[in-house]
Amino acid sequence: MPAVPNGVRGAVITGWGTALPERILTNVDLESMMDTSDEWIRDRTGIVQRHVGGTTAGLSTEAGRKAIEMSGCDPADIDALILATTTPDRCVPATASTVQELLGLSCGANDLNAACSGWVYALVNAHGLIAMGADKVLVIGTDTLDRITDYTDRNTGILFGNGSGAALIEAVEGPGQLLSWDLDSVGAAESALFAEIGGVLEMEGKEVFRRAVRLMADSATKALSAAGVSADDITLVVPHQANIRIISASLDRLGIPIEKASVVLDRTGNTSAASVPLALAEALDHARVSDGDLILFVGFGAGMSAASAVVRWSPDAVESNS
Repeated sequence: MPAVPNGVRGAVITGWGTALPERILTNVDLESMMDTSDEWIRDRTGIVQRHVGGTTAGLSTEAGRKAIEMSGCDPADIDALILATTTPDRCVPATASTVQELLGLSCGANDLNAACSGWVYALVNAHGLIAMGADKVLVIGTDTLDRITDYTDRNTGILFGNGSGAALIEAVEGPGQLLSWDLDSVGAAESALFAEIGGVLEMEGKEVFRRAVRLMADSATKALSAAGVSADDITLVVPHQANIRIISASLDRLGIPIEKASVVLDRTGNTSAASVPLALAEALDHARVSDGDLILFVGFGAGMSAASAVVRWSPDAVESNS
């Protein structure tokens, strides 16, 4: 996929926020629910705990409100809300409409389902809207996976949890932060990870691992190439928080040390569309990037989907919050 063309209206992230349900489900809790152990889960996934409970609309509203408040923008000026989720609260209408009302927004609102790649998909969509004239877009990634997870199934129950992350994207004069992007989907592999309507998540673990590592590395390589940068140029990687072994293997393929990655899955588990913005917020809150640094977003999900983007962090994003 392409680099962002010269002359296209750019945008920056001016605010971010997160939300996690209060209830925590630890690996020790799962020991009484299935044949597993804390040590086994930590070794194979890197996960120690995950959050459960809450609603997609409720968590999205909390994270979205924090992002708006940090940005300092007037909610009335927001032109669009994109909610990346695989777990809407209802089939109809879009949960984004509920969140729009709860936040007091007057704008377009839609759900986007690209599974665990969803927030990066939404980020790219938001930049497209801004290129066509929108000034401010709220991008939220939220999933309440406990509703479609069987916590007695050792194959899936050890992985998934609930959470939300949001970012406010604002138009700027000049190129903005986004340098390049890549979106992909391999529909032939959709049977590797799915949930029927009314059912629970089913996964072929070995197949997901094999495809995930390749998809993440391939997508990231395309985005890096389109941006005209190398893996060595990246300061921070924000990967989908699926499994520490997948993250490590993908970064090995890219030649990026895992120390450059923002990892929160030990505390959150796999939160699907929320995982990338949760990890981004963690890194930004701990000042892991400076002006001019390059950030690589990379993820994969059911579908099998993949998404990557290269962003150059800019002073505009920081100054707008001061």
